[in-house]
Amino acid sequence: MSTPRRTRSGTTVDELYLVLRDRIIDGVYGPHFRMSQEDLAADLEVSRTPLREALRRLEADGFLVSTANRGMQVAPIANADTEQHYAIRLLVEPPVISSLLDQLTDADFAAMQEELAAMERNADRTRELQESHRLFHDVALNRYPPAVRDLTRSLHTMIYRHQRVFFSRPRTPEDLVRTDAMFLAALRDRNAPLVRQLLEFHLLDAALGLVLDHDPDHQFDALLLALSGNGIELEHDRKNRVSRPARVRWVRHDAAGMPALSTTHLRYQPEGTPPAPAAPGEDTP
Repeated sequence: MSTPRRTRSGTTVDELYLVLRDRIIDGVYGPHFRMSQEDLAADLEVSRTPLREALRRLEADGFLVSTANRGMQVAPIANADTEQHYAIRLLVEPPVISSLLDQLTDADFAAMQEELAAMERNADRTRELQESHRLFHDVALNRYPPAVRDLTRSLHTMIYRHQRVFFSRPRTPEDLVRTDAMFLAALRDRNAPLVRQLLEFHLLDAALGLVLDHDPDHQFDALLLALSGNGIELEHDRKNRVSRPARVRWVRHDAAGMPALSTTHLRYQPEGTPPAPAAPGEDTP
């Protein structure tokens, strides 16, 4: 790991906030790391006043927690939190993006196509793949209303921290590229119901991968609640555990048109259609 960049006297609160946030996201300061103001001020070569304010902002944003005995430390990463982050995204993003199709331009689609090609090139380089994937979805995200955009970005950041700390990556990058290619085609066609359904599938697929890779016996709660609110049923047992690939079904009346689709984590098959081909590396049941 490279040596973190040092700051200097006169550094602003905003600059300190970004430096410290990036170190937390990248795992330089891991979960439960004690954020000693004395040590940080010496390391970053800054005064205590802007440092103290930057730490307060990080605590307000959920990156730090205060305890009576240890002071301020880096917040832990819990699977339940990551699940909730995805649950909120499922409730917010699909209906928003499906309502903004008229605002997307040919230049937007070209930018997304460029990032999709980069994802294909970087399939075996995790960090580059994740960055291209982020930029792909950022094109549409930039069209969100400001408050919704800020909320979504903060959720993205928390999820990315989970990925970085636990070295998570898509098991099969082909799944990611294929689903995003279908999503881009639906955006170009201005097909709002299909755009919404594909983004729901994509977010659910990503949530299952990230949560279950860390804890295969995770008992889902918030995610199942969000799915139910969106008229989506996910296969699970009585203890709300999910086995991959899990079957998913849309029961709301306006969800139609998505073809059979299967990934390592998730399987969708419209009624009366042949099963989707198995995802790369997946055993056919």
